[in-house]
Amino acid sequence: MDGEGLTVRTLAIAGAQTYDGAEFPLGLTCHARDATLEDVAAWVRKRRDDLLRRSSLHGAILFRGFPLATADDFDAFVAAFGLPNFPYDQSLSNAVRVNRTERVFTANEAPPEVTIFLHHEMAQTPVYPSRLFFFCEQPAEAGGATPLCRSDVLFTRIAGQLPQFARDCQRHGLKYNNVMPAEADLTSGMGRSWQSTLRAATREQAEQRLAALGYSWQWLPDGCLRATTPVLPAVRTLPDGRQVFFNQLIAAFQGWRDSRNDPAQAITLGNGQPLSREDVNLVADLAEQLTFDLPWQRGDVALVDNFVVMHGRRTFRGVRKVLASLIACDA
Repeated sequence: MDGEGLTVRTLAIAGAQTYDGAEFPLGLTCHARDATLEDVAAWVRKRRDDLLRRSSLHGAILFRGFPLATADDFDAFVAAFGLPNFPYDQSLSNAVRVNRTERVFTANEAPPEVTIFLHHEMAQTPVYPSRLFFFCEQPAEAGGATPLCRSDVLFTRIAGQLPQFARDCQRHGLKYNNVMPAEADLTSGMGRSWQSTLRAATREQAEQRLAALGYSWQWLPDGCLRATTPVLPAVRTLPDGRQVFFNQLIAAFQGWRDSRNDPAQAITLGNGQPLSREDVNLVADLAEQLTFDLPWQRGDVALVDNFVVMHGRRTFRGVRKVLASLIACDA
């Protein structure tokens, strides 16, 4: 994969998994010490379609050793793919994030002791990105890996060990219940205010947005907003026929806990039936068995296919600066 002043080779990643002959994640490393950001952008533009194909096949690509150091460098790297941006402020993400450029923002502002459990980005909403880019501006002193899990492999395991649960997920889908604060809560992994989430200055504007998206809602005495989604898919079939466990079930069941939210009340089947705690715990265990912890190095970029791979965040010590950029679904 040489050219444009770059020498790019396959990177052997310790602990990487292999499914149907495809490494997960795929690693690519740049060996050209004098490479410029312009060289990188030209290299990406020339190989864009192949890189996107590989990201779907492998689930994720780790780019290591490329000359990227800042949020602006990361922005230029993502822009070189020529894909439609999915701005944070237009998303229904429940995480508090801070924009660094028009397309780049912090991955999550939750405290380091908060675990972000495995999930597909924004699968708890009707509007979600197709791909995610992550960039390590500064790795944590300890911990802080990004766990990745192949959801196609996971659903195969679920269907084999919990066939009725798998059928219920396919048949009924899921509904999520979330209480949004009146003001941003930086102590929570899901602390984004309803004003920011819904791009609404008033309750009337918030209700209009919710109604257009098919949500039901309830205003609470303290000004918080309880919102319940329409029925959303729990399983998605990819163009190549693979079935993936595309949802936020694990994250909601294990991690949606703060001063407003109780994980036991966060999610049901689409028909209103409660989920079996025993079944969900087994699903979470299966996912953990399949998880690869991506160990960040400064300057790393990861391209994650949001339809194939779940991600999360391990707890950490020290300062960790991992940035994100999302790609809209019409890519």
